[in-house]
Amino acid sequence: MDIKSLPLTKQDICEIVDVHVRSFPNFFLTFLGPRFLKVFYNSFTYDPAGIGFVVKDSETGKVLGFIVGPLVPEGYFKRLLKKRWFAFCLASITAICKRPTIVKRVFNALFYRGQSPSGAKRALLSSIAVDPEAQGKGVGRVLVERWIQEVKQQGGSGCYLTTDAENNNVVNGFYHSLGWKIESIYETSEGRKMNRYVYDFEGSEA
Repeated sequence: MDIKSLPLTKQDICEIVDVHVRSFPNFFLTFLGPRFLKVFYNSFTYDPAGIGFVVKDSETGKVLGFIVGPLVPEGYFKRLLKKRWFAFCLASITAICKRPTIVKRVFNALFYRGQSPSGAKRALLSSIAVDPEAQGKGVGRVLVERWIQEVKQQGGSGCYLTTDAENNNVVNGFYHSLGWKIESIYETSEGRKMNRYVYDFEGSEA
């Protein structure tokens, strides 16, 4: 398979939302619905701090996977909510009507930055997903390597991300294989045990 990454564009949003929904069927952001996800992912196409890429099938043009994250997490999601608060409200209203108790969690989801590590300011890898039918073909590796490369080219000192520490061996093994290192392990307010990974560039101050 010929795998090439391309910058994320607005024309890709519907397809990456579909990949997200099929990749994370039981996740909270998926529960909020496609409209919410479209507003969220679209921000990475117009905000100066947004970095996003997709991998497409060279023959069909179908999106096989995507990756997004802000170069500077501080202030990114507050800025997003300030600009698009009405769109987020409309997009999440169906989910809130189904489960009114999630209002606080929706708010937290919008401002979640993966609990940034101390030290150097790093870019945040917010989301990555590969079409279930394209997994195991190197799509994820290409996406992560391209995203890291872009962060470095834009002057970033390194990157970080968070993922579940338990019942998540494949994902944790994937990041280990790419050179990411566990910086810390913590527990969320919902009781989820999380691994926080960092990937620092040579010569950067950690």
